[in-house]
Amino acid sequence: MPGHPSMATQMFEARGHAAIYQKYRFAPGKELQRTILSYLREKGTNSAELVVDVGCGSGQGTRFLAEHFKKVVGTDISEAQIQEAWEGPSMPNVSYIVCPAEKLPFKDASVDLLTSFTAAHWFDLEKFMREAKRVVRPGGCVAISTYTVDMSLRYGKCSEKLTQVFRELWDLLLKYSHHRIKHVLEDYKEIFEALPFPDKKRMLEVMGVSSRETPVEFWVRHVCVLGCKAR
Repeated sequence: MPGHPSMATQMFEARGHAAIYQKYRFAPGKELQRTILSYLREKGTNSAELVVDVGCGSGQGTRFLAEHFKKVVGTDISEAQIQEAWEGPSMPNVSYIVCPAEKLPFKDASVDLLTSFTAAHWFDLEKFMREAKRVVRPGGCVAISTYTVDMSLRYGKCSEKLTQVFRELWDLLLKYSHHRIKHVLEDYKEIFEALPFPDKKRMLEVMGVSSRETPVEFWVRHVCVLGCKAR
């Protein structure tokens, strides 16, 4: 894209779009949070000093990480998204910077945990994975997740009808979706295979999530790719 030759796909750039993201975007559900934290305990990375959240958008996942780790940096190529992140709920151990996922401004082997929540399918995978291998320290971890299109809605007695309407709309929209959505439809299989750490696994779980602005609860199937760099 113009001005960012290393970024394969830029979406959600406008300030108005970023504001909607801040208002309605799902934060990582409790089940996903437990999955990631449990994996980090297993690998001995639960006391991470530096965590980098790539493609952080307006900061929903970044703020979850800040509750558990000493220093968290959210990165995104969109200036509008980063501005929304700064203006959202703030914690003193969080900062945000504008940069492409494929060119992270961190030293070699300096990052304890590298994450990406519902963003990695927009990255140039080869370049991003090369950066992940470079910046993650030996023994450090990667957690890359997304929710899939397999969703159901729950809201009082309307749950079944809402889910039916939602799925019909999804089926229609998918006909016009960007080709990179294939990574989501394939449960991040290609992203899992591209992760350059032999010690890795891919998990699929169903969990409930909701935004801050709506009482409707979404039940979604989440996929999470987890990996640990050899010491």
